[in-house]
Amino acid sequence: MITTPLGSYRLFHQLHPLSLLAQLSTRKVTGCLSVFTEIVSWSIYLEEGKLTYATYSEKVFERLESNLQRLNQEIPAFNNATYELMGLMLEDENQSKLIQNADYHAICWLVNQNYITRKQAEIVIEELAKEVLESFISLKEGNYKLNSDIFLNELPKFCHLDLQLIVEHCQKQLRYRQHLQSKTLSNRNFQAQKKYEQQIEDKLDKVAMIERKLNKNLPSGFSERKYTIACIDDSQAILNSINHFLDEKTFAVVMINDPIKALMQIIRSNPDLILLDVEMPNLDGYELCSLLRRHSTFKNTPIIMVTGRTGFVDKAKAKLVRSSGYLTKPFTRADLLRMVSKYIG
Repeated sequence: MITTPLGSYRLFHQLHPLSLLAQLSTRKVTGCLSVFTEIVSWSIYLEEGKLTYATYSEKVFERLESNLQRLNQEIPAFNNATYELMGLMLEDENQSKLIQNADYHAICWLVNQNYITRKQAEIVIEELAKEVLESFISLKEGNYKLNSDIFLNELPKFCHLDLQLIVEHCQKQLRYRQHLQSKTLSNRNFQAQKKYEQQIEDKLDKVAMIERKLNKNLPSGFSERKYTIACIDDSQAILNSINHFLDEKTFAVVMINDPIKALMQIIRSNPDLILLDVEMPNLDGYELCSLLRRHSTFKNTPIIMVTGRTGFVDKAKAKLVRSSGYLTKPFTRADLLRMVSKYIG
């Protein structure tokens, strides 16, 4: 008995597979739900709301074969020659191609030839249904129609499966796969970050080695200064302010506005203290501080984080990367001098 008008057809730009299946199960529909996209199609056969078979157009026999192979130990007579014979039996003599729903015909043929039992056919059909519905419930858009179940009426039925239980199983499998994908992506991002940091560390080591060789060629003015302060900030205005606040008779200010180029300049100047902006493009202050702390030259160099952020989390991040202090923007000359004198005064 068909509970929905025959041949009903609707276009869905946004398809809701779970809602559709729930309605079919609740209303105890009998028939074949056919769903189409531009690439693939699904056929879901129901009897009084129970699932009797499900298939879709991609890799039909590959799915069947992989599920049958799981029963291989229970089917000693099953081999490649059987597949060849089965293929000949299922070929449409007039059109020289496989008949419609050839996978279900194949299961019927295997039962008829005593290669598998009816119970084993039920197991295979249930496993196939899980694979098919898992792909279906992920569908976002498509067309569907509900037809009478003429096809299965002519063939034996091996099971009547609870549609809701199968859908719940598929949802769990999808969530599990999404979790694995998320975990894999996080791991890849972590590995990429570690590789990037290692490249920076290698660059620091190479630059330090070169700098030791060229150290005697550094401008003599730097050696005459009492203290060298390195300031890294992408804002030239901030750099100018710091340079203005610090007396040139006491401090040599190295102004750096590119965090990537900062590495070489910091090593060259070998500062007594580093003022480091938190929010910079490409490499933020926390990352740069962490990298500097890994280098033997800067393990104990005072590093002051300069930022407009005053939250607890931001200060906690500064501690995690082993910064020495935290200077909040905007700051006065007195604020800056207090911070500097605390660490090098």
